[in-house]
Amino acid sequence: MRMNESLFTTVYNSKTFQEQGVKIIDILAKHLEEVTQGMGQAIPFNNADDEYEFWKNYTFNSPEDFIQKLCDRSVRVHHKKYMGHQVSAPAPLATLAALTSAFLNNGSAVFEMGIANNAIERLLTELLCKKIGFNSQSGGVLTSGGSLANLTALLTAKAHYLKQHPTAKRLGIMVGDQAHYSIERTARIMGLENEALVLIPTSNDFTVATKEIDRVYQNASEKGIAIFAFVANAPSTATGKIDDLKFIGDYCKQHNLWFHIDAAHGGAAIFSKKYAKDLEGIEMADSIIIDGHKMMMMPALTTAVLYKNGSNAYHTFKQKADYLLSATEEEDWSNFGKRTFECTKNMMAIEWYVMLNVYGEKLFDQFVTLTYDNCRMLANKINKHPNLELAVYPDTNILCFRYFDQHKTDEELNQINSSLRQELLEEGEFYILKTILNNKTYIRLNSMNPFTEESDYDLILEKIIKKGVAIVKKEVFY
Repeated sequence: MRMNESLFTTVYNSKTFQEQGVKIIDILAKHLEEVTQGMGQAIPFNNADDEYEFWKNYTFNSPEDFIQKLCDRSVRVHHKKYMGHQVSAPAPLATLAALTSAFLNNGSAVFEMGIANNAIERLLTELLCKKIGFNSQSGGVLTSGGSLANLTALLTAKAHYLKQHPTAKRLGIMVGDQAHYSIERTARIMGLENEALVLIPTSNDFTVATKEIDRVYQNASEKGIAIFAFVANAPSTATGKIDDLKFIGDYCKQHNLWFHIDAAHGGAAIFSKKYAKDLEGIEMADSIIIDGHKMMMMPALTTAVLYKNGSNAYHTFKQKADYLLSATEEEDWSNFGKRTFECTKNMMAIEWYVMLNVYGEKLFDQFVTLTYDNCRMLANKINKHPNLELAVYPDTNILCFRYFDQHKTDEELNQINSSLRQELLEEGEFYILKTILNNKTYIRLNSMNPFTEESDYDLILEKIIKKGVAIVKKEVFY
């Protein structure tokens, strides 16, 4: 017992914690300084098997050495040449709040366990609802990521529909064919049949073809599918295009459909004086999700699920658990376990709260506006070059384009663009992605970093053009 007591004393020693914390923060601070200036690679790419072997043979010397190795061998989202996935370069203050959340480890299912966080979370969701344009009847909850948030909102939509139509059988969800994969996954988790996910074709700009909505809806109704929800993108993950939210909102109102907006990426634009107008119609939604870890500079995962009528959220997870939750008829805002899957949910509200109170809404305004502006600047450059072709002009800070040669077929261009992207990935100076739209392979780039300069964007275009020309000349495709 004495040996165990001695080990516990070592594990929880406050002085050791402070000393290790200072050393680790110093490592991370140096990393931050270097990568925001563009030093080193954006992605230290390695073969999966080789990386496995490295860690298999790694000798653990100290926590500090491990953290340094981890920084050296991980994607640098703070790097100004990081243009990859829709993951933020989290603000250092937000990561310290996340550290505090991890340290305090207060779950939020019940108020007595999440006393401070649960009150703060209510204040935060009230602020977000107000920015959207909801009234005082609105409400929301934070959850771990957009996929879980979409599932939570659509389960609420289903519960709301069944409360009105208790004998309904073949339920369905209408959504554009560019929707995030989590919508299809949600339908499967709900146990809906294959035909229940009713896809609406998109227009040439990859937004929902509004002229097709009624035809698709009527066709589903004729098949006996009861549409209970319509999901709109703000924006779609692949293309960054925003659906016509006002048109869809009006249609949902006319047909008594639950209107859900997946604004995981673009919802932060509610804070942008310049681009908030692009979300016209967002206030018509019955539910909306907004990620904090995409466009609000917070560490993953933290997503707001917001409801026009906050009371709807309680019908989904209403249950009794004697050791945890008491069955009550009245709404119980302080016990989040009655509105979400998660029980031991971390104290993610404090990340939003501290950012808003230290920097104010102007930080999110400036970040969204800067990254959206940069994306349009880049799109304009692409439009002027004969060897580059846009998939579509951007609505947000997501851009799809490809190397183009008028003498090559689309199949050849697909191989060329895949090859040059792979070369860039392995070089590691920049981190960019690729996607496939209408059977065409495009480079997919996200302007996610406020430190990325026009010269950096010029350089990535220059590299893409040079590599494309070289690949065409050699006619060697990977």
